[in-house]
Amino acid sequence: MDATPSAHAAALWVGLCLILLLVLSVLVVRQRRRHRVVLGDADIPQLAQAVRAFGNATEYVPAGLVAVAVLAMTGAPPMMVHLTGMTLLVGRVIHAVGLSRSGGASLLRSAGVILTWLAYILGGVALIFYAIP
Repeated sequence: MDATPSAHAAALWVGLCLILLLVLSVLVVRQRRRHRVVLGDADIPQLAQAVRAFGNATEYVPAGLVAVAVLAMTGAPPMMVHLTGMTLLVGRVIHAVGLSRSGGASLLRSAGVILTWLAYILGGVALIFYAIP
């Protein structure tokens, strides 16, 4: 069976989000090696920021990807899948960059959270809409 255009759209965003998680994971490993820390963050700000950037992404990305995948499964238009996936990915990238630069509040972190929540809203509302036969 051939995949639908919506499934191809979902595959793009799932793949890109997996790459993002891999990059964030590698950044944690680099900081651990640099500071010779095996467990925890040893109160090293750079390591703590890398761990939180990865951890935060792993907290938000899976639910967003579930929305993207289920949208594709319901036959939602590819544009809706792309809009939800792109908003999620951009939000998570912006948030990770903001957190990597500063452990405190920042414009990038705030923008990333807002975009992530927007992706959740887009995906959630669209899923409810497409759940109605």
